[in-house]
Amino acid sequence: MESVVASVMSAVGTIMGYSLAGFGIGIGVLGSKIAEAVGRNPEVKNEIVSSLMMIMIILSIFILLMFAFCFMLLFFNPFVS
Repeated sequence: MESVVASVMSAVGTIMGYSLAGFGIGIGVLGSKIAEAVGRNPEVKNEIVSSLMMIMIILSIFILLMFAFCFMLLFFNPFVS
């Protein structure tokens, strides 16, 4: 019983760590590409920033869903009877 709970806790920590690391790397790459695009075409800055905000909102929703899934595994664990 304790080994199942420990394994689930370890898996949840790994899931959260990898997802947040991937989120951070993705935002960094996205920011660099946005800076390049605005540097090449400064007149379309407003359109680029609005599309960036839409992408950020969608990514934030996915991160919140991941947190909900991890907390569901922690508190309503189907593997522990």
